[in-house]
Amino acid sequence: MTGEVLIVGAGPTGLVLALWLAGQGVRVRVIDRTAEPGTTSRALAVQARTMELYGQRGLAEEIARRGHRTPGVNLWVRGRKTARVPLSDIGEGMTPFPFLLIFPQDEHERLLIERLAALGVAVERRTELLAFDDDAEGVTARIRRPDGEEESVRAAYVAGCDGAHSTVRETLGIGFPGGAYRQRFYVADVDAEGPPMDGELHIDLDEADFLAVFPMSGSGRARVIGTVSDERADRGEALTFDDVSGRAIENMKLVVRRVNWFSTYRVHHRVAARFRSGRAFLLGDAAHIHSPAGGQGMNAGIQDVHNLAWKLALAVQGKASATVLESYGIERESAGRAVLALTEQLSAVANLRNPISQKIRNRILPFLAQFDIFQQRLARQVANASLNYRNSPIVSQHGRWYSPGPDPGDRALDATLADGSRLFDRLPGTKHAVMLFTAERPSAENLRGFSNTARYMREGYPEDVRTILISRGEVEWDGEHIVDLSGSLHHRY
Repeated sequence: MTGEVLIVGAGPTGLVLALWLAGQGVRVRVIDRTAEPGTTSRALAVQARTMELYGQRGLAEEIARRGHRTPGVNLWVRGRKTARVPLSDIGEGMTPFPFLLIFPQDEHERLLIERLAALGVAVERRTELLAFDDDAEGVTARIRRPDGEEESVRAAYVAGCDGAHSTVRETLGIGFPGGAYRQRFYVADVDAEGPPMDGELHIDLDEADFLAVFPMSGSGRARVIGTVSDERADRGEALTFDDVSGRAIENMKLVVRRVNWFSTYRVHHRVAARFRSGRAFLLGDAAHIHSPAGGQGMNAGIQDVHNLAWKLALAVQGKASATVLESYGIERESAGRAVLALTEQLSAVANLRNPISQKIRNRILPFLAQFDIFQQRLARQVANASLNYRNSPIVSQHGRWYSPGPDPGDRALDATLADGSRLFDRLPGTKHAVMLFTAERPSAENLRGFSNTARYMREGYPEDVRTILISRGEVEWDGEHIVDLSGSLHHRY
């Protein structure tokens, strides 16, 4: 059986999957029906959790350099800024990326394509999946090449990263229940000046329709996103920027110098009934689509990739039973529904129709936004830092005791070490890590037990697992070792 993975779709989800797999030595073939990468800046936001995942592949620094760091979110009511939520409060320093990064999708895709090219992988453009079947040994797919000729492809697995109208999902006969929002969304990239052009995100709560001004890299550039829910939305009439710009100009005093791009669109909210069938997987928009509120779409797809890629790599390379792949659907279906619920809540709050409800929202939200606990909870939710896989079939807890630290299945926590470096910088990227925490004064027996564990991991999984001892002080240890003098790691874990 070929160990190749066929990836259908070359948006951010498909490109990241190819990059993750190729980086772990898995052969990939990426096909896409379009003639070229996207040239408009569609998705913008890169959340903290996604940046953490990019850090594991050495991408975070470059993406942060090319993008625009947004340190806060500002709420406006009746032409006045009423509250600011600092994004530095994501987990009280538990992430190295306490900001929202604005990095347009077209630039994002170009960077991923560059990194793939360095690994010898190129996207096959104008190449379409026609059909596929799987069996106990692999997948047989039929594709149409740019010259119109059909080709039979044999692969170990197929990954459907081919968007809302996914051929992979339709071939599998997997339902995509949900519906469309009544509102019409609009988006405009503009050159502008005024109070909202301070490098932060600004959201106007003054009327029923949603309005947000996102900063973009480059002086005086912004993305304006909003909704229209009056009779114009129902009639579906053509809209121009002049038809919708009045509120931003009047309420936020935005002075628009030039409109570089404007578009309107309808948004659906759907989650696939299953994310896996046999040797085929659904990721990104092929598995879930939702409101752009909270900037979740592209991030959820990239996190699908991170969940699946290491499991696929181990299965293809024969290092783990293929049953480990069963956890992908269980973990990410739950996550997809959680993301949909979050975006539904944010959309509902942003698009309240009842005047009394609007007044309550306009008073309550700015009031709550003053409190640290509200700021931290909102920032962690939007940044996907609260996501967990506690109910996964491959997660278990051995022994039961109370601990204020993370539970099995929770996201790992970062911390600053005594030498100024961060824990996440010491962890082994896409490999697994075993962290062994000693007592403040570990006994010789305690250390012997840890040494036996480290030797077992070294001998049994030399290429796939690193073992790190974390002690409160200096101890004799012949392996990888972090001295946690401040106790910050022990406290968090």
